[in-house]
Amino acid sequence: MASHKPTAHNAVSPYLLVHDGLAMLDFLVATFAAEVLYKMAEPEGRIKHAEVRIDDSVVMLGERPSDDEDEVRCATHVYVPDVDACYARALAAGAVSISAPKDQPYGDRSAGVRDHEGNIWWLGTHLG
Repeated sequence: MASHKPTAHNAVSPYLLVHDGLAMLDFLVATFAAEVLYKMAEPEGRIKHAEVRIDDSVVMLGERPSDDEDEVRCATHVYVPDVDACYARALAAGAVSISAPKDQPYGDRSAGVRDHEGNIWWLGTHLG
């Protein structure tokens, strides 16, 4: 039976939102001997999504889409057994949708919500 999260991933991972994804990857590799597991770049080179392993944990990151006043520096990614059901529960609990559930090219079905305090939660189910 397939797992709802990729092999060797924890259920909860920090998700860093950064200005320069390549520089952050270089920093994580140099500082923590991080292993780059995945990197998806836009055609112009912007890092849309990347994952690194630091010891027994995965840290995810992506470049911020803009520099608003409500700048977020960190979000949380949670692997759940059913992303659609979790997304619906989050909306029912008062969260605002950032991104409806959608199959991603990196093998997850994912969604995003912002809670009443402004925290961002990325929800994912690994498709196997």
